[in-house]
Amino acid sequence: MNSQRSSSTAIFSNIKGILLDLDGVLYVGSHTIEGAPETVRRIRAAGYPLRVITNTSTQSLASLHDKLVKLGFDIEFNEILSAPQAVLRYLKQRGSRPCTLLLAEDVKRDFADIAEADIEQADYIVLGDIGENWSYNLLNRVFNRLMQGAKLVAVHKNRFWQTETGLRMDIGGFVAALEYCSGVEATVMGKPSPDFYRIALQDMGLRAEETAIVGDDIDFDIGGGQKAGMTGILVKTGKYRESYVNASSIRPNKIIDSVNELPALLGL
Repeated sequence: MNSQRSSSTAIFSNIKGILLDLDGVLYVGSHTIEGAPETVRRIRAAGYPLRVITNTSTQSLASLHDKLVKLGFDIEFNEILSAPQAVLRYLKQRGSRPCTLLLAEDVKRDFADIAEADIEQADYIVLGDIGENWSYNLLNRVFNRLMQGAKLVAVHKNRFWQTETGLRMDIGGFVAALEYCSGVEATVMGKPSPDFYRIALQDMGLRAEETAIVGDDIDFDIGGGQKAGMTGILVKTGKYRESYVNASSIRPNKIIDSVNELPALLGL
């Protein structure tokens, strides 16, 4: 038993920092993964820098931080990296160009400095999660603007996500449909974009090979993280489905039942 543990921890002895996905790893909807707050505190107490990363496009940074605090997590505001924040950096780098922000109203609070325009006048169209507001008419207006030369920016391209009531189709289907119909390839800013992971690594001052990503998404968390050079640790909580993982060509460095097994991997 001890030799097996030593062999396991040796694989992760080079890890100096941790990226933790949020929904599905630390919580599902409004419910905390049991023991996760204590696990995060234990990792932090051991001196590991960490960032919590998320593709969610329904909550502002302030709302995300407030949710984490209410769920019992000791996470600082500047330790949160969301995909909308990567979009915001991207747009600011391109100057004051008219943009259509198809985003939840709460997320738009973070985009107060961005010049917003109707779809028909936009140079950039940003796609996020707007829930029940999707319609054929809206998608067709975006399609026509793309055909006229507008750029398509996707907060992420996730296929589905886990809610408290089951799986839910994510915005990747709408992004893919618009790409197919218009021939315009979207600039995807969230996971698994290498730029997204690069921002997180730069914030922590670490190299990819010194960092582990812990996620419930075999495609974007694990596949994206490994492609960026990081160690990928898949948890069996959240959207994890054994059949989906078995059918994937992606092989995690480790699969664990929950984030609570992470300290043992690190030898804590």
